[in-house]
Amino acid sequence: MQTKTLYEKLNIPLWLLTISVMLPTVFSMLATSSVNVALPYISGQFGSTTDEANWVVTSYMIAHAMMLPITGWLEVKFTRRKLLKIISVIFALGSLICLIAPTLNILILGRIIQGIGGGPFMPLSQAILMQAYPKNQQAAAMGIFGLGMMVSAIIGPAIGGILVENLNWQWIFIINIPVIIISIVLIHCNVMNSKSKITIANFDIIGFIALVLWLLPMQTVLDKGSQFGWFDSEKICYLSAFSICAMMFFIIWELEYKSAITDFRIFKNRNFFIGTILGSGVNMIAYMTLCVLPGFLQTLMGYNAQLAGLSLTSRALSCIVFMVLVSKLCQLIDNRIIAAIGFILLFISTFSFTKLNLGVSFEYFIIPNIILGAGIMFSFIPITKLALATVEKEKLAVAAGLHSLSKCIVTAFTISITNALVIGLSQVHQNYLVSNLSKLNTIFTLKSAALGAKLSSHLPELIAYKKANGLIYKQMLIQAKLLSYVDIFSLFALLCFIFIPLCFLLKIPKD
Repeated sequence: MQTKTLYEKLNIPLWLLTISVMLPTVFSMLATSSVNVALPYISGQFGSTTDEANWVVTSYMIAHAMMLPITGWLEVKFTRRKLLKIISVIFALGSLICLIAPTLNILILGRIIQGIGGGPFMPLSQAILMQAYPKNQQAAAMGIFGLGMMVSAIIGPAIGGILVENLNWQWIFIINIPVIIISIVLIHCNVMNSKSKITIANFDIIGFIALVLWLLPMQTVLDKGSQFGWFDSEKICYLSAFSICAMMFFIIWELEYKSAITDFRIFKNRNFFIGTILGSGVNMIAYMTLCVLPGFLQTLMGYNAQLAGLSLTSRALSCIVFMVLVSKLCQLIDNRIIAAIGFILLFISTFSFTKLNLGVSFEYFIIPNIILGAGIMFSFIPITKLALATVEKEKLAVAAGLHSLSKCIVTAFTISITNALVIGLSQVHQNYLVSNLSKLNTIFTLKSAALGAKLSSHLPELIAYKKANGLIYKQMLIQAKLLSYVDIFSLFALLCFIFIPLCFLLKIPKD
């Protein structure tokens, strides 16, 4: 017989609790992705460069990430309900500052404040849902949580684009304020404090400083690495070394300090450790495709931002449909098998994108994205459930914070490395393909001559043949970039395949 949860005893409907915690969480995630499409408008209004405007996104990500591991400490310090209300007010304050910002620097300050408020929402909502739902419904809880995270990431750019094109970029921040006001009321009425047995001392200021000194240079390297040629630049080398040293110091300090802000010993829990690896793997695939597919459609296929966003709609719908199905299956089938099926679906979907070419239609992306959405739900729900299922209830918020931080860092690396691979692999393919643009190549000679003859009817003969060679060279660059996208999908399809056996290393907790 299952013990009733606190919310069942108090007769608080779980659907109302879910809305209360997921509403601000979804909007904190939307704040990450919806601003991307507004950067050209922001840089234009403030007369800044694209690189300077990028800090509007980067500053939020850094502030968001640095709050994740200290969420557990903050929950014990302030209590759960009070903390949710405090961070809601901070998030709304950051949105207000962004709305009225007279300069880019003030806008970045507002984004930092917004990130400080938005960071704890994700681990707190995850911990609350895990505790509130009975064991036989925890898969459904994680399905709802995963759905909110994935759908908000997918539709974020589309929502941002609609607001920017039809109103202005400030509306991206305006919509947060009424939502947060509603959220505060819902949290006050429906969220209960957990009965924590943990006692804490003063705030671990040294650990927190080390965390900031780790994340800030790391994000700077990931943002600026491609621009400065990665490790060909001394600045990038120094920042990377500094970030690694700060990370090592932070981990050692947190392990040894008695009043640490987080607890890395949770990684000794096998399910949590393997579940974090697999959860990070799901994030890698999800965000890689969110980064690569719109880039392919806009740079090579000539799609605008709206069409590129619409191409991902089938994935969002797939996530919604399969969330319900997978939640039910998790009650009937070994969760490890379901997670393995998820990675198989991710492999099939990712591998299908290796067949991309410049002649594909808009409809071509529907089926692979449906399979990808199914794979995300099949893998995310059971993995998140099993990763946190064996963690002590008192440490759920700490564990959820570390889990989210790990996925956040892996996501940042994935986006940066993917963009770097597009450039690097394009250059590799250019080196191979350019050898075909030679007079010794009969096919090239014939095509160049035919195109030159066609252009010579409108241009002088010498200019016509130079123009013909230029057009062929441009086509070669397009083909090189296309092949780079194919290589990236092949690489991540292989990773999906590698993750499949890891699912069976997870333990099924005893009821």
